[in-house]
Amino acid sequence: MSICGADCTQCPLHTACAGCTETDGCPFGESCMVAAHCKNGTLDTFKQKLIDAFGAVGVEVTELFPLKGSFINMAYTLPGGQVTQFWNDNKIYLGSQLPKSGTDRCYGIAADDTYLMVCEYGQAGADAQLVLFKRWNDHGQG
Repeated sequence: MSICGADCTQCPLHTACAGCTETDGCPFGESCMVAAHCKNGTLDTFKQKLIDAFGAVGVEVTELFPLKGSFINMAYTLPGGQVTQFWNDNKIYLGSQLPKSGTDRCYGIAADDTYLMVCEYGQAGADAQLVLFKRWNDHGQG
């Protein structure tokens, strides 16, 4: 079991992961904010603050899940033509995927201690479009 109680054997990356218990919360070489909040006893409070922050921008979500950055780190074309990614592939973030009503597209939401993101994409992340990326927590400590 991991620091957060997840059954790591069910994760498709468990053979590539060094384990959060063994690495003190840095399973892929970078910090896992979920492990940090678990150690501090603040995970439930932090998740609720994030759910409230998403609700404040019109995104209704009831649960957030730990997600490795490489799963959510799609490339986005900015208005000036630059292509960028916003997350670190080896960190763990909290997020979810929500169906976009009446279409075959989804909303992806993700956050860390400082920023939250909403994006929209097609099947397997095709045609990813950034909807919102903003600072939600000036203190960076949920």
